[in-house]
Amino acid sequence: MSQYHTSVLLNESIEYLRAIPGQKYIDATAGGGGHTQELLKRGAQVLAIDRDSQSIEYLKEKFKGKKNLILVQGNFSNLAKIAHENNFCQVSGIIFDLGVSGKQLDDPKRGFSFNKEGDLDMRMDDSLSISAFDLVNNFDKRRLNEIFQSFGQEKFCLAIADAICGARQIKPIKTTLDLAQIVEEVYRRKKERTKLHPATKVFQALRIVVNSELLNLEEVLPQTLPLLAKNGRLVIISFHSLEDGIVKRFFKQTRELKILTKLPVGPSEEERMANPRARSAKMRVAEKLAITT
Repeated sequence: MSQYHTSVLLNESIEYLRAIPGQKYIDATAGGGGHTQELLKRGAQVLAIDRDSQSIEYLKEKFKGKKNLILVQGNFSNLAKIAHENNFCQVSGIIFDLGVSGKQLDDPKRGFSFNKEGDLDMRMDDSLSISAFDLVNNFDKRRLNEIFQSFGQEKFCLAIADAICGARQIKPIKTTLDLAQIVEEVYRRKKERTKLHPATKVFQALRIVVNSELLNLEEVLPQTLPLLAKNGRLVIISFHSLEDGIVKRFFKQTRELKILTKLPVGPSEEERMANPRARSAKMRVAEKLAITT
């Protein structure tokens, strides 16, 4: 149970949230429940949301019989609706731990990992109708190029899109390893060496598009303001520059928020060593100055 997911920047984020017994908090990306668990330990009331049905089932078992907790399966893009339905308005804090969970990455059946054989899926919510397989096998070269360039910042976006279109003419690209090998071959031809796996950015880009991650983030951020009480805190942990850029702009452009982290907070060297997936994490925190109407 404890291996479901390792929460990044856990101590730092909980410290910024200033959990107060009896006060209400929203964990908008519950995952394995790391942040929710720490808030509950401090006597807080928690509304924990996750779009992944497997996560919700895990949390139901993990927190069985736990008071002061409401679990909801849903997309955080509907945060305002979910919060109002569960009487979680004027909360003392909201936390987002963005990106893919350790459990999703480690389960080959979910199709998130370029290191493990699995169907090209990448859906965080299995009720979604479009998977990574659909994108890779049906989108034209121009659209694939745009996806890899815009959402993966992949330097060989056009060459990879071309290679994918050529490969799928022979047979459908069905698995994660099939796609990873195509990308690796492009890097070999370009004689490009990289510390990251060559398929990292392509997989990131496809995952973002399949799950509408950036669109959902842009939609939810304005919803947090009416939900936060005065002096309530908004904590957001992101894992790539596209997410972080959206958060940074929102904080700077929103006069009702006081930015508490002039520079984003990153993991300590100790945490990076213990959890390599934490290496790219950036946490930004802001505080509500006034109640909006």
